[in-house]
Amino acid sequence: MNISPRTLDVRPILQAGGEPLEQIMQATAALDEGQALRLLSPFNPVPLYAVMERRGFTHQEKQIDGGAWEIILTPGVPVAGAAAAAPAAGDTTAWPAPSRSVDLRTLPPPEPLVLTFEALEELEVGQVLAARYDREPLLLYPELDERGHPYRVDKRSASDYHVQIRRAARPKDPV
Repeated sequence: MNISPRTLDVRPILQAGGEPLEQIMQATAALDEGQALRLLSPFNPVPLYAVMERRGFTHQEKQIDGGAWEIILTPGVPVAGAAAAAPAAGDTTAWPAPSRSVDLRTLPPPEPLVLTFEALEELEVGQVLAARYDREPLLLYPELDERGHPYRVDKRSASDYHVQIRRAARPKDPV
């Protein structure tokens, strides 16, 4: 039996300055068995794919009329041992003071994510980046985990997140 995908258009959410990850998670949780989610976005949400893969989804993406993107998220089997996106564990008590600070509030996605990694690349191994967001950067956490950068999150209010990220060794650097 072929079930039609459920459609979620996140363009209005993003246009209003919102973060659609919560709605995406709710929509995928409400899918019928074997049903896919058809996501409409103004950009290709590449960081979302790692989050969804950990939840057992595969994806297909294509650009559609007007420059928007259509992403089909299809449920499968969750990646063994993968955890949901969550702040990284580890000892962050002996960190140095931040070497650089960036204020990424009011920027539309994916700019905060892109600018975070650009700022992080400018740091030396062991230095700390202090980043400020006006919404929780849920897509950032799995990217940091994958790249080995420890971080800590301080939620000061519903629209004020302070994240400190310690620069890990670059792949070309000796460990």
